[in-house]
Amino acid sequence: MRSSLLFAASVALASIAPLAGQRAPETVLALRAARALDPVAGVTRPDAVIVVRGARIVSVGGTVPAGARVIDLDGLTLMPGLIDGHAHNLLQPEDEVTPPVLVKSQAARTIQGVAAARRNLEAGFTTMRDVDSEGAGFADVALRDAIRQGIVPGPRLFVSTWALSITAGHMNLTGVNPDLALPDLAALTDSRDAMVAEVRRQVKYGADWIKLYATGTLRHVDRTTLEPLSQVSVEDVRAVVQEAARWRKDVAAHAYGGEGARNAIAGGARSIEHGMMLDEGIIAMMVERGVFWCPTLSVYMPEAGLPEAEGDFQRRIIESHKRSFQAAMRAGVKIVFGTDVGAFPHGTGAREFGYMVDYGMPPIEAVRSATTRAAELLRMEGQAGTLAAGAFADLIAVDGDPLADVTALQRVRFVMKEGEVVTGRQ
Repeated sequence: MRSSLLFAASVALASIAPLAGQRAPETVLALRAARALDPVAGVTRPDAVIVVRGARIVSVGGTVPAGARVIDLDGLTLMPGLIDGHAHNLLQPEDEVTPPVLVKSQAARTIQGVAAARRNLEAGFTTMRDVDSEGAGFADVALRDAIRQGIVPGPRLFVSTWALSITAGHMNLTGVNPDLALPDLAALTDSRDAMVAEVRRQVKYGADWIKLYATGTLRHVDRTTLEPLSQVSVEDVRAVVQEAARWRKDVAAHAYGGEGARNAIAGGARSIEHGMMLDEGIIAMMVERGVFWCPTLSVYMPEAGLPEAEGDFQRRIIESHKRSFQAAMRAGVKIVFGTDVGAFPHGTGAREFGYMVDYGMPPIEAVRSATTRAAELLRMEGQAGTLAAGAFADLIAVDGDPLADVTALQRVRFVMKEGEVVTGRQ
């Protein structure tokens, strides 16, 4: 009897075995909009149709295929999802006033990070480079992985975990009782060996990028000369870059300008962050070596409310930043959209486009900085930031034409990430 039951069961299993390895047919979606903005061609085309199957774009233009489910975005501009090259999902505006390691658990910061990631995604940012957790440990890795697994919604994240700094430099707690053993906001690495060891530790626990503080922060800037504090030598940077490269990771260097920025570029950093005091020599080095720059204009504006930038000092920082930005544009530096969102409210990063255009960047170049050029920084050319067959179906629709009015990018009405509708018309 038992052998008869086993035989019957084996026959039943054999009958369904051919189906076991087959996936259900993927839904075909056709997105139809009044126009589509193609950042590669630099044009807006009318009567757009983009066909999506699963997580990828199948075709751009043409007609709606038979049997496809249509999402009608009439009146809106369809374009690739935006990429923020410099963000902090685990940072909140209040953390700029009170160091979060003193008043928030990592669990609390992770919960806030989940909410931040959702707001940023709904604002049209389908990909973000999150350049250090600022004392939240490896919570950014956990957030990235939870998004990948579909547990929580959020942008595709590339994370930097703990940044490398030095004792007394950036991301140190200051003005506190030295008798207390308190955590700092970065990994303090005061020798080249310590830097290399820290790169390995970060790779071990899931870092996508390595972030290095090549200069100090605003409190370290000379109030007379605006010279930033240099924190590393060329040899230090080169050691970090070489160790990161062993693990196929790139290095982002926080660098305001001066010797620290020159050392970061000469040492092989892939990107410079902030760069408010870039001189002509530094800019020429960046062009020669193909270094990317995330200027993060927004965070230094008065409305960001940074406590370290006040009055005449803030005015001079903003003026220097503007000069650097315009000189970099003229020279052909690869400028990538980055906001430092987290230091100001999540979901509002698109304000950066307005500052870029106000400083003279053509709207199409501002769009490219957050699409094709940002994808190049992340080594995702052809995968993100583009309307092309085979690319991820990361798509947004905005109210208005960004090439005529860049503030349209602050009016996101529809978001799709990897073929899944996040918000807007179904």
